[in-house]
Amino acid sequence: MSIVPNFRQQQILEMARSAGRVTVDDLAARFEVTPQTIRKDLNELCDQRLLSRIHGGAVISSGVENVGYEARRFIAQEEKRAIGAAAAAIIPNNTSLFINIGTTTEEVARALLDHEGLLVITNNINVANILYRHPRIEVIIAGGPLRRTDGGIIGGAAVDFIRQFKVDHAVIGTSAIDEEGALLDFDYREVRVSQAIIGNARQVILVSDRLKFERSAPVRIGHISQVDVFVTDQLSSAPVAELCRAQGVRVIEAHPREGTAA
Repeated sequence: MSIVPNFRQQQILEMARSAGRVTVDDLAARFEVTPQTIRKDLNELCDQRLLSRIHGGAVISSGVENVGYEARRFIAQEEKRAIGAAAAAIIPNNTSLFINIGTTTEEVARALLDHEGLLVITNNINVANILYRHPRIEVIIAGGPLRRTDGGIIGGAAVDFIRQFKVDHAVIGTSAIDEEGALLDFDYREVRVSQAIIGNARQVILVSDRLKFERSAPVRIGHISQVDVFVTDQLSSAPVAELCRAQGVRVIEAHPREGTAA
């Protein structure tokens, strides 16, 4: 039997939908209640599958629909910035690369502004907007339908366009990573483009924060074994860490506010 969330729980839900995640400490301070009370609220919301628990808080629970783009931009913002800097640091000047859709891949694009001699092919209009003014970075945008929610270009035309190229590096993001190493996303049309990107790059760089280990999504992009370098803020999944060791995937842990690899 479903339980109707109380007023405070409804407010917590709205905050989670707006920001993508909520924390116990912030909620306790906001509502002037104990952390134990907030944990009870979160547990009840999780029992209703409205939220999913993470360490210290909760995120919107959805295995079939992604969190909104504006909210995703603020989830793990410092971590994504550090990941972007670390990924950009292993991409040399005078090289070619794909960059796909995602708020973390956009941070990689921002960190590439100090580079030169790059050819960047992307199906992410936000990446194009970040890079196109740079006089020594050439940007090529895939054709196809533009997804209004996040500026992603998806569909068969984009897949066919990507397959014309063979580039040095691919920078890809993912919505979720399960314990078996599957890279997961929400839109099968976007996944087809990501698969084409992986298949036409000499080196694949996966950029993903640790929260992706706590999420699920219905469509399979590929497997961690197809990745050459995995840049994250923390490899918190022991099964995925073991897969990376077994498959020879180089792991770089980038720490917030440092942007350095460990």
